[in-house]
Amino acid sequence: MTRLASAVLALFIASLPLSAVAADPENTLYMDLKSGRVVIEMRPDLAPRHVARIKELVRQKFYDGLAFHRVIGGFMAQGGDPRGDGTGGSGIRIPAEFSSEPHVRGTLSMARSSDPDSADSQFFICFARVRHLDGKYTVWGKVTEGMQHVDQIKRGDRSRNGRVTDPDRIVTMRVAADVKK
Repeated sequence: MTRLASAVLALFIASLPLSAVAADPENTLYMDLKSGRVVIEMRPDLAPRHVARIKELVRQKFYDGLAFHRVIGGFMAQGGDPRGDGTGGSGIRIPAEFSSEPHVRGTLSMARSSDPDSADSQFFICFARVRHLDGKYTVWGKVTEGMQHVDQIKRGDRSRNGRVTDPDRIVTMRVAADVKK
């Protein structure tokens, strides 16, 4: 196939509604929240080590029942901490895989400390465009369906940096390839 034909095909596929493009089940996550299912397309092309680690944790059922402990309206919802207070993780740090992928509504990116190589299990989902995070946090996925359920996650107190009292939780998180139809 010529470069031009490849480019035309890529533009055509990009113009299709998300439901018309067949998702790769091995790189798709189902995150069930109390309000419904969120479908996440993982991006191993951007962050192969992070995607591999997320899938490993999901297959261990690590995320099941974990809270969205920090949620700031108009910004993001953060979860993935087994302690539920922003200080915990799985115990394995992942070196940064920064890219030029923008932080837009529905982007999933890794939370970290001031050390760029400190990402572990915590992640956040953007509610809106967040330019100041671009190139500084590892983008590893995007919500393709169910963002309305992410929008319903209980917000935290802005004066407490988004800390949530009695937070909403991830019911289950699964790799689509592992889910029996």
